[in-house]
Amino acid sequence: MINQLVASIKKKQAPIVVGLDPMLDYIPEHLQKEAFEKYGETPEGAAEAIWQYNKGLIDAIADLVPAVKPQIAMYEQFGLEGVKAFQKTVNYSKEKGLIVIGDIKRGDIGSTSAAYAVGHLGKVKIGSKSYAGFDEDFATVNPYLGSDGVKPFIEVCKEEKKGIFVLVKTSNPSSGEFQDRLMDGKPLYEIVGEKVNEWGSEVMGDAYSYVGAVVGATYPEMGKVLRDIMPKAYILVPGYGAQGGTGKDLAPFFDKDGLGAIVNSSRGIIAAWKKDPYKEKFAPEGFADAARAAVLDMKEDINSAIL
Repeated sequence: MINQLVASIKKKQAPIVVGLDPMLDYIPEHLQKEAFEKYGETPEGAAEAIWQYNKGLIDAIADLVPAVKPQIAMYEQFGLEGVKAFQKTVNYSKEKGLIVIGDIKRGDIGSTSAAYAVGHLGKVKIGSKSYAGFDEDFATVNPYLGSDGVKPFIEVCKEEKKGIFVLVKTSNPSSGEFQDRLMDGKPLYEIVGEKVNEWGSEVMGDAYSYVGAVVGATYPEMGKVLRDIMPKAYILVPGYGAQGGTGKDLAPFFDKDGLGAIVNSSRGIIAAWKKDPYKEKFAPEGFADAARAAVLDMKEDINSAIL
């Protein structure tokens, strides 16, 4: 799958992943009204609004970007109906030719970690048959529990030729409370980066590993260091746009050929219709067109910095 991701980035000339992280206040009133008229002001109604919103967004951007990244918490908050909307979103994205990065940030040990890996990336055995669960192409993984929590995912990735992105240096302001702490003279994020490089050496695609890393756009100098530590890891870069990262911050995350990283934007794209400069150009009914315009602007900003 890492080979497919790289090929799609090259084809579309867009190292961009769109975070499908819907909140109800991002969704235009007309979509909420239609969903609530059908299902009431219920979790089922909320899930229907989210699904129709996501469908519109996916239709508008599928030809521009290689991947989407639904954040499962935004769906889980609505219970079972929200999880159904998550599954619909994964399935529809794949039907439209998009690679799906499940932003699940799972991290546990032993059979629990293996169950998470099977549920999101692999196949569960039921009697003589096997079934894919959520069936994302990649998943985000929290390495805090060490190799016991990561290796079950790697085993499933070997079987399914899928991938993971391990949290190394996250974009949030308080990430340094733990991630920047020195251990044996080095910050913890560098030690995690070294482990990512080690884990990744076991599962290589053509040029990059199945094991990637999450490194926030808000820390470009650290990104430069980690790029050297993890030369074969694709880097998923959150923090662009709404969290303050810009195109000029991104060059350290990429290789000299403009590959090696994919940049995430969530609300900066999916809620573009509510934000300057797009809200002046697009009515709420044009939310998907606003998202498309935001992707085109992001593509220009990033490519001007890395190519």
